[in-house]
Amino acid sequence: MSRQTGGPVSRPAGGLGGGGRGGGEATSSSGPEHSAWLVTGEDASLVAEAVANLVNQLVEGAERSLVLEDYGGEDLEVGVVIDACSTPPFLADRRVVVLRDAGRYGAEWLKRLESYLEVPLPTTKLVVAGGGGALPSKFVNAFKQAAGAAVVNTDVSSREAHGWVSQRLAHAPVKLVPAAAAMVEEHLGEDLNRLSALLATLEAAYGPGARIEVEDLGPYLGEPGSVPPWDLTDAIDKGQTEVALKVLHRLLEAGDRHPLVVLAILHRHFGNVLRVQSPAINSEVEAAEALGIAKGRSTFPARKALDAARRLGAGATGDAIVALADADLALKGKMDWPPELVLEVLVARLCRLSRRAWSGAPTASAGGTGHKRR
Repeated sequence: MSRQTGGPVSRPAGGLGGGGRGGGEATSSSGPEHSAWLVTGEDASLVAEAVANLVNQLVEGAERSLVLEDYGGEDLEVGVVIDACSTPPFLADRRVVVLRDAGRYGAEWLKRLESYLEVPLPTTKLVVAGGGGALPSKFVNAFKQAAGAAVVNTDVSSREAHGWVSQRLAHAPVKLVPAAAAMVEEHLGEDLNRLSALLATLEAAYGPGARIEVEDLGPYLGEPGSVPPWDLTDAIDKGQTEVALKVLHRLLEAGDRHPLVVLAILHRHFGNVLRVQSPAINSEVEAAEALGIAKGRSTFPARKALDAARRLGAGATGDAIVALADADLALKGKMDWPPELVLEVLVARLCRLSRRAWSGAPTASAGGTGHKRR
């Protein structure tokens, strides 16, 4: 068992009514009617940040050493946590109990904690952090169903990323001009967990409230973050070779994706284009059926595939499939090329096919990855 306290961290504005993404913020130390929070998410650093924000606000105005009980570790007994939750505060008006990496303890261990949620002590604020393994669904549901509990999901989808970054920047200790803010968002990509550290570094370098221009960011940005795979296929569909190659390297390096995984992304994309490449498919709904998209789910991927199929035509689509097949053989040892080079040439050839389709020019054979086929 470990017991510790942490220092203050910066936090965005917001309330702790429960369920907010990237949340963990309370409007006062006493909080609303909630007495327990479960903080979940795939990114451990975002979970930790949300827990720190939440704890700081729940503790605010009180002596931290008297109020906070912080637990974790493999040998921790659930009874210790329950006793802490069930014990009235001493020399304070509240007790904040934190349990970290709850996923490590298992269903039976956590089941006893579920019972506490049924009759929580009014003076106790319980914060449970996910991590250490998958949380049992019954445990998560207990927080969703308990009247005095809430679930805070720190996951940020691609659709939410822009708003998430904008909110953080709006309440940042430094003020980024619009161009600098756009550069930060583009540079971080999917690595949103780096934003807090970047803002803290900028504050330390330039001072609180400093105005940050584009040229001020250079020394502090670090390596570009990963990007979603559709950034690559979108750039290829537009014939933007330079952009596509840049995205390719971010997938391979920052995204730490194996070359065969990147190839599989491209296979799936052009495989979908091939599957809707039929005179019998004339609508987005028909394309969705051909791709096996279940009813009620978004048909946007089907529309993208159908648009690409119509633009490329059967000939260019076939050339793309041949190029992908040749790249697959090259990556598996047919050619003595570095994997990155194989993918670079493949992406360039696919972009060339798309540019010709956009221009209306006839497409020649893509020639696979550009090497002689044997």
